[in-house]
Amino acid sequence: MERWPAPARGELLISEKMEHEPRASAGSLASEYHAALVTGDLRRLEPLLDQFFQDANMVFEIKKEEMEWQVKSLATFGLSGLWTLEYKRELTTPLCIAAAGGHADCVRHLLSRGADPDASPGGRGPLHEACLGGHTACAQLLLQHRADPDLLSAEGLAPLHLCRTAASLGCARALLEHGASVHRQGGAGRDTPLHVAAQRGLDEHASLYLGRGARVDARNCRGETALSTACGAARRPDEHARCLRLCALLLQHGAAADARDEDQRSPLHKACGHAPPGLARLLLQHGADPAALDYGGASPLARVLQTAACSPQATPQHTVQELLNHGSPTVWPDAFLKVLKTCAPAPAVIEVLVNSYAQLRVSESWKQAIPEEVLQRHRPFYQSLFAVAHGPRRLQHLCRCAIRKRLGKKCFRLVPLLPLPKSLQNYLLLEPEGVLH
Repeated sequence: MERWPAPARGELLISEKMEHEPRASAGSLASEYHAALVTGDLRRLEPLLDQFFQDANMVFEIKKEEMEWQVKSLATFGLSGLWTLEYKRELTTPLCIAAAGGHADCVRHLLSRGADPDASPGGRGPLHEACLGGHTACAQLLLQHRADPDLLSAEGLAPLHLCRTAASLGCARALLEHGASVHRQGGAGRDTPLHVAAQRGLDEHASLYLGRGARVDARNCRGETALSTACGAARRPDEHARCLRLCALLLQHGAAADARDEDQRSPLHKACGHAPPGLARLLLQHGADPAALDYGGASPLARVLQTAACSPQATPQHTVQELLNHGSPTVWPDAFLKVLKTCAPAPAVIEVLVNSYAQLRVSESWKQAIPEEVLQRHRPFYQSLFAVAHGPRRLQHLCRCAIRKRLGKKCFRLVPLLPLPKSLQNYLLLEPEGVLH
């Protein structure tokens, strides 16, 4: 097997400013070389390689100045600690630097001069860097020069594990075309590439991996499947539609909707913690158990109630509706005061829950559990809540409860089939109206 000669070593002190605006120190050829690599300046790079750095496998030893928080004793530094200037040492190669920046011309030139496509003195190789940055052209060049598509980093991650952004889809395709394993588990979490795609909401990556035979129910070290990982990841509002497509794709490929992790949490538990109702609906339609309990005894409904006040943009009242319409047990009446304390800022959630009982014993003392500003902000609803404490609910509500009891966990499917106006169907499905009657 061909052996690469021992590389030369250059030493640099990189300041924070240099990272963003690379400048050569006076008389420092190594700094000038580094700056040319960072900026992708091939015209500047070629003469430096010809005259001073014939070894394309030179190793840069970069020392960075970084401020680090040091926790010290109370007597020495007061209440907390002290910011100190720390030097951090990093080893890298010209090829790693060029690949990380997406400078394909520089990568091509370095490879033509014999740069090792697998050299990783700092723990990550050039292919890792190219994938991390989503630089497809660089990844293809490295693979064409026989870079190992399954090379593991110091953290145990293959390049495919570092395809973490939408821009890296081309890198993932190139890796698979050159024989990368779609089944490899990596890192401390033992995630597969499909887990990584699921965690990041990358539906196109997931489709690619599934098309190459990725195991849809493979588990990581926490016992999570890709579906569980996808449902548990926090998302920005603009990412929800893509996440829904991803989960639908996993379910279409046979993912178990009720798979439990090491804490006995199902994908539905995780989706109910923060996601919009569409994801809970999708899981329920594929057989997720709305009454499942995790090791802590919490149901999916409990997960919604724990976070309802913190994520009103997720319309938690509709998730509560979905669960109840699919047969989830409602809250034990004696525990309703605790729910009121937690969910008072989300009155629509309280409304849906109250309407799931034929009669709930409401106490005037519950007012003490509601902050005054919340009571004032949602006065019409809370006035209607405490009004039902003085008598039975309306006959219309009692009829709703009787019909729902008869239909049971099939409410979501059978109510839309009833020959009733849409408004009455919504009423039967506990659509909130803003006040109680």
